[in-house]
Amino acid sequence: MKVILQADVKGTGKKGQVYEVADGYARNFLFPKKLAVEATTGNIQDISHKKAAEERRKEKEKEDAVVLGNQLNALQVEVQTKTGEGGRLFGSVTSKEIAEVLKKQHGIEVDKRKLELKDPIKALGSYEVSVKIHPEVTAKLRVHVSAT
Repeated sequence: MKVILQADVKGTGKKGQVYEVADGYARNFLFPKKLAVEATTGNIQDISHKKAAEERRKEKEKEDAVVLGNQLNALQVEVQTKTGEGGRLFGSVTSKEIAEVLKKQHGIEVDKRKLELKDPIKALGSYEVSVKIHPEVTAKLRVHVSAT
């Protein structure tokens, strides 16, 4: 019996693919657990439409990420913090602070986990921070740390 898998099934295959399986396996295991549906022409067309919609969604997501990346590449964020002697900071500038200042100054909301800081910033100066917006899109954000 030909079935279309609705989820990844270990030992059988991946979601959305058509497989030939034993009738009993399909009727007694895959169908009751809603892991598969029978591969009729209607179901096959439905899956192909869903795949096309998913591809369009992913493409739109990537285009939006490229636009945001271009915006971030052009920006410089000014972070003001308290300093001690010799330009040393009392704490450090973290990705959370950078995300908050970016939202406050430019109105762009970026998740702090997408900012890739190797180490927290502990001195005054200018730094370049990588922003992983999308698996295929990375932007560079300039961060300038100054004393208040």
